[in-house]
Amino acid sequence: MGTEIPGLAHLWRSFENWLAEHAPGDYESLLPGASEGDINRLEDGLGFSVHEDVRTTLGLHNGVTMRRASTEPGAFLLGYSLLDVDGILAAHHDLVSMVDDAREEGEEDLVAGRIADSQWVPFAQNMSGDLLFVDHRYHHAREIGEISFGDPEYQLLWPRMDLMMADLYNSVMARTPVTTVPRVPSVHAGRMLEWHVRTAQG
Repeated sequence: MGTEIPGLAHLWRSFENWLAEHAPGDYESLLPGASEGDINRLEDGLGFSVHEDVRTTLGLHNGVTMRRASTEPGAFLLGYSLLDVDGILAAHHDLVSMVDDAREEGEEDLVAGRIADSQWVPFAQNMSGDLLFVDHRYHHAREIGEISFGDPEYQLLWPRMDLMMADLYNSVMARTPVTTVPRVPSVHAGRMLEWHVRTAQG
């Protein structure tokens, strides 16, 4: 069927090929894939098995060369940079700590599943500390969420990572906004992909 979504690895490769041609700084920031031992270490640290979407992504690239400034490439996922295994573990630890602190204060219902959750596995982070994550809760498995710590609740962006990558790829190819958020791609200085918030006027 023509409406089928290609596999996640294929979508990643298509997106990478676009980066190589149009945003070479971003392409060069991609690091080699994680080993099976790295992924096992991740799962040991999390305390549960990660979804195949996470495994596939880490198997292709164990993060990017992390940026020290906003002028550096590597934030091609809506302004977020892919995390490596250690970065995922550190970000997840922060989420768990937020839930634990809320539980101790009797406010777990205000935090868990809203602004933090132990079953959220971050895979990308921006320079403000906001996160993209893969939800591992049973009834939300595979969903891609965005945590902006200035907002009271997370935002669901895509049901699955393959839909995310297909949306991002179609967006950069057509230079149109992604379907889930009002962000429009542009290439800065011929080397890095940027995403600008589209206003109601623009």
